[in-house]
Amino acid sequence: MKRRFRLLLPLVAFVLAAPIGNATAQQKPYNPSLGDLMTATVQPRHTKLGLATREGNWPYAAYELHELKEAFDRAAKIWPKWRTFSISEMMASVTKEPMAALDQAIKAGDPSRVTTAYEQLTAACNTCHRSADRGVIVIQSPSSSSFPDQDFRPVKQ
Repeated sequence: MKRRFRLLLPLVAFVLAAPIGNATAQQKPYNPSLGDLMTATVQPRHTKLGLATREGNWPYAAYELHELKEAFDRAAKIWPKWRTFSISEMMASVTKEPMAALDQAIKAGDPSRVTTAYEQLTAACNTCHRSADRGVIVIQSPSSSSFPDQDFRPVKQ
């Protein structure tokens, strides 16, 4: 009995140490597509920015504008080039001015200027999509919140 156990022990150890399927195999890192990044990081920031500006929540709008800029930067860093397009150059060429105008309008707390600048930024997104032969992707100002658990009104102090 002891002899059989000694003979089986290395076999059992080998079986237990062997990977089960691909569970312990080296996994490839997740590489999101440019569309994944736009849908998961850029589009929600654009939506939240629109909702915050509609409510006149200037501190939160400034925060979301900053986060939107960072989302654009991350997308361009991960996808510096898409087909023949330089993502960072294309984004900068169409969004720099509207984002600067929106930043100034938010700082001024001017609802009319904010609305105009937000519409210009939204139009810039669509210009980029058309330029990249993705004109079927049409961005617009949010008509309702897709974030039912978040209040976009200014915090009352």
